Amino acid sequence: MALLNFKKRDAVETKPVNPAVEAFLRGYSIEVMPRTAEKVENFRDLLPEGTRVYIAHIEGTPIEDMVATARRLAKEGYPVMPHFPARIIKDAATLENWIAMYQGEAGVEQGLLLAGGVSEPHGAFDCSMQMMETGLFDKAGFKRLHVAGHPEGNRDIDPDGSSKNVDDALRWKQAFSERTDAEMALATQFAFEAKPIIAWANALKDAGITLPIHIGIAGPAKLQTLIKFAIACGVGPSLKVLQKRAMDVSKLLLPYEPTDVVTELAEYKAAHPDFNITNVHFFPLGGIKTNATWAINNGGESTRPANAS
Repeated sequence: MALLNFKKRDAVETKPVNPAVEAFLRGYSIEVMPRTAEKVENFRDLLPEGTRVYIAHIEGTPIEDMVATARRLAKEGYPVMPHFPARIIKDAATLENWIAMYQGEAGVEQGLLLAGGVSEPHGAFDCSMQMMETGLFDKAGFKRLHVAGHPEGNRDIDPDGSSKNVDDALRWKQAFSERTDAEMALATQFAFEAKPIIAWANALKDAGITLPIHIGIAGPAKLQTLIKFAIACGVGPSLKVLQKRAMDVSKLLLPYEPTDVVTELAEYKAAHPDFNITNVHFFPLGGIKTNATWAINNGGESTRPANAS
């Protein structure tokens, strides 16, 4: 097991680590919100140096709170990737102001661009592509842009259950990546079953979508909590993994851990080194500390090698 670059806590178990999982977790990222970040006294107690921290922007959160969280994380030594949700950004001037605030206060040079969790746009933007077309991220010198991926489709984008609109958007984003200097990747919605994720990733590659995939994984949490979030976030067929578990009385009260899905993905990656899932992105639905401890116990450390995507 690789040495972690921060002090281990007593809560961290010492147990054999699956080498494939350890390798797969290298360079993982994690998501926080201002209100959850406030509960963490010191992120250095939980996350290894170099962990990329996404800041989720929920509708109604003042931009000042988002920027303050970014500033704090940057001061503690973490590369920050804030969300830019198109449908809650009024116009290009507002977007430019957000970018300037993040850069001026926290030195941010990367962002996750997505439509956002509201059905109707609040202003000029309906999707991430419209924000990208403004040229504002390029003008500001952003070095990395992540965009959304949907391993199980997205009913908001394709109400008919197909993947036509999602696929069209991915082809546009692939083309954009080929004409820009920004490093790009897909950061996906979380899912609970490995085989469909593998099939989806391979199908993208076969279709010429070569953007690296940072696969969304729900961190350890109570089963009821996960089911609630999964339904709210539109998780597709893999929700049956949780529903099946909920029917097993012996497991109903036990917290869910992502060990099975991560292990299967990791072992596939070990057997297929050119597999286009390159990183894990955690949604800490059961709490940041709980998720971070699980990652450490399973060999996860986030300092990126020089060639990390």
